[in-house]
Order: sequence, then C-alpha cells, then structure tokens
Amino acid sequence: MKRLKMAVIGVGALGRHHARILAGLDAVELVAVVDSDARRAQSIADQHNVEWQTDHRTVLDRVDAVSIVVPTCAHLEVASEFLARRIPTLVEKPLAGDAQQAEKLVALAEQTGTLLQVGHVERFNPASQVMRECCGTPRYIRAERLSPYTFRSTDIGVVHDMMVHDLDLILDLVGSDVRRIEAFGISVMGEHEDAVQARIVFQNGCVADLTASRVNPTVRRTFQVWSLQGCLHADLQARHVTRFAPSGTLRVGPSPLTLARAGADLQQLKQDVFGRFIEIEELAVSDQDALTAELLSFVDCVRTGQRPLVGGPEALRVLQLADRIVEDVGGHCWDAAGQFVGPFLFAAPRETKRAA
Repeated sequence: MKRLKMAVIGVGALGRHHARILAGLDAVELVAVVDSDARRAQSIADQHNVEWQTDHRTVLDRVDAVSIVVPTCAHLEVASEFLARRIPTLVEKPLAGDAQQAEKLVALAEQTGTLLQVGHVERFNPASQVMRECCGTPRYIRAERLSPYTFRSTDIGVVHDMMVHDLDLILDLVGSDVRRIEAFGISVMGEHEDAVQARIVFQNGCVADLTASRVNPTVRRTFQVWSLQGCLHADLQARHVTRFAPSGTLRVGPSPLTLARAGADLQQLKQDVFGRFIEIEELAVSDQDALTAELLSFVDCVRTGQRPLVGGPEALRVLQLADRIVEDVGGHCWDAAGQFVGPFLFAAPRETKRAA
C-alpha cells in the first residue's frame, strides 16, 4: 500500500513529538516539517532526515494529510488552507481560539467533504478508555487537572489550554445536553485565567465538578465517576484505574451501621469497610502511548474514510462549553460591592460610580 505523505506544521514542544512518531510509522512518509522558527524547523528535520520549511504554504501541493500543531491563535488560518484544498487535517486541541472560529473550520470541512480530526489525546489514553468502558452511567463526576506553569499556550487561558481535555471526556461520558454551569477562577501569571473551578449540571441530572490549574507545583490528572454501580477512580497520569463497588454483603445483608448498633466489634467493622462491604478492584490498563494511538487513528481514518473519534462537531461542542465557562469566570463577582469581578483579582478594584 502506498505510504501517506504527511507534514507537521509547528514543531515546538508538542509538534516535535508528532514529527517523531509520524517519522517512525510504516504507513507514513514524513516529507517535511514546518515552523516559523527556522532553527527549530531545521533541527527537527535533521533528526528525521526530512525537508524543513518556515511557511506552511510550501507543502500544500505535496502532502496527502497534515498535522497542525501551531499556536491556537493560528489554527483557523493554517487549517483553513489545507481543508480548502481537501487535505485531511489533524488539528491539535483546542480546535480554535473560540467556538466562532471553530464553526468556520467545521463548516469548511463539511463543505469540502474533508476529514477533520482534533487532537483531544486523552480519548486515546488507555486509562480513560478503561474508565469509559467500566464506569456505568455517570451520576457525579469529579475531574482535576493540575500542572506547573510551562510558559506554553500563553495565547489562551487554562480553560482552553487544559480543561478542554476533561470537558471532552465528560461530554462523551455523560451524553446529555448542559442545563447550566457555574464557574470562577483567577489569573496569576498575567493575561488569562490560570486556575478555574467549574460545575456543570446536565439535563439528565448528572453533575460534574472540574478543577483546572496551570500554576500547581506538581502534575495531577484524575477522575472520579460515581454511578449506581459504585465509584471509579482513574489516574490518567499514572494510568491506574480502581473500581469501588458495594459487595453482595452490603447489598443484601445487614448494613455496617446495623451491625454496629447491635454490638459488633467497631474496630473490626472499620477494617471490613473496604473488602467485606466495599469491594476494590484494580482494573487492567495497557501501556499504549496515547499520542501514537491518536496519530495511528488519524492515518487509518484517512485511508478508510471512517469518522474520527473526535471530529470537528465534537470539538466544536467542547469549545462552546469552554467559552461559556470563560464567560462565567469573567462575570464572577467576588465581593458584595461589585468591586472585584472576574479573574484578575490582583488588578486594581473597579471604581464604583458615585451618585450625582
């Protein structure tokens, strides 16, 4: 089978890994890497013995598909040129800077009949896949995504930078429209919100609480998913998934509280909570690399014409929700006088108008 000719546009901190993985795939011929920084483009190209360019337009007529890993503010411009030429396109998340820009890309992909996949790589994380398979129907979800400040993706805030990963996972898990949201957050490093807390209430009754911060000392990416079958805890960073479920003893026998009131040994009951009454199961999780799986899936979709796991419509829905959260963060009032509104708490308070 003929190898797929591809280029990577943007080979910074993440794009260089796209190039590395694509260069090693048997089904792909990496023909070029493109980056506005000539030194960086040449360095990555030399590692894989391919051509380098500083202008993405130079490869428009030479590739069968493309991976776009430029800053979010450039997604619309760069991706539009490839989609307009009916070149299958993978765009790193988020699809665009806001939902309005994303709508244009989705519409263009539909008009031209061109594959558009979006790099919500956590869908390919083996831990998140096990979580999805085993969690049951979610009733409550708790998601935390924390990291140190990386000085990357500074053109967007933490909602579009990090929380979108969990918004995508949650929308997929819940499968319901959003009824309402409430969110607040703060800016620490400068121009955008850096830490945000959000609550989403869905039409089917599920509630999701999300925490995202890019000014945390350590990395943490975890989910708790509660259902009628129990609770699933997924550590997406360490790739551990643990299921907690009521045992048969708890379901049909006398409850621990009943036993305690009947004079049972309290110390023994405490030890029996996890094991006798609540079963704990460590679920098997593969060691598959998520980014490699994502790129393989993209290549397969290009070859077979299958729909991507996360296409334009799914990514647009994530951005629509993200935009609503950012708007809510911007309107959150921190005091009764209304002097502190929005995420920029370290800025001067608003001046209140005096009555004439």
